[in-house]
Amino acid sequence: MSVKPCLVLLCSGKRKSGKDYVTELLRNRLGSDVCAILRLSGPLKEQYAKEHGLDFNRLLDPSEYKETYRSDMIQWGEAKRNDDPGFFCRIIVQSASQPIWVVSDTRRRSDVDWFRASYGEVMQTVRVQASEDIRRQRGWDFTPGVDDAESECGLDNGIDFDWTITNNADNHALDSQLDMLLHFIRGKLMLSTHVP
Repeated sequence: MSVKPCLVLLCSGKRKSGKDYVTELLRNRLGSDVCAILRLSGPLKEQYAKEHGLDFNRLLDPSEYKETYRSDMIQWGEAKRNDDPGFFCRIIVQSASQPIWVVSDTRRRSDVDWFRASYGEVMQTVRVQASEDIRRQRGWDFTPGVDDAESECGLDNGIDFDWTITNNADNHALDSQLDMLLHFIRGKLMLSTHVP
């Protein structure tokens, strides 16, 4: 069973915006003993691989293998969420023991709603964004049924993000934004360790 975190960051962003890169930077700077990266896609991909006889590890990497199954996997995941909106959320928090949780792939309003209901007082939303030109340089190409699906567009409207990180291949600008977020995170950590 997981411990109660002192901060939960729900990170979202379009494909190839650099969500994983940004969340890895946060964990590296905080330390893995302090910061856990939780991936909603992990249990989704694992269960999908089991039910469809696929290679789970290859579904985790950025290869063409994953892209081959992406559209069907999205539809399968949506059906699971329609039956139980918190299904994948509950799975990823079960083994987390660090005080800071970073959910690296928040994609849907139901994800935000579940975490808000469960951890609202310590939850913050983070949007990672990059221009379409930069995303194309990273290998993104608009794919119908993927880039116009809820998994990519579900948080485009109706969410006032607490933090917006622009990741346009400018390391100095990215570091400056991350420093502000890290200052906030460290403040939360200090408060949580001084509470009797």
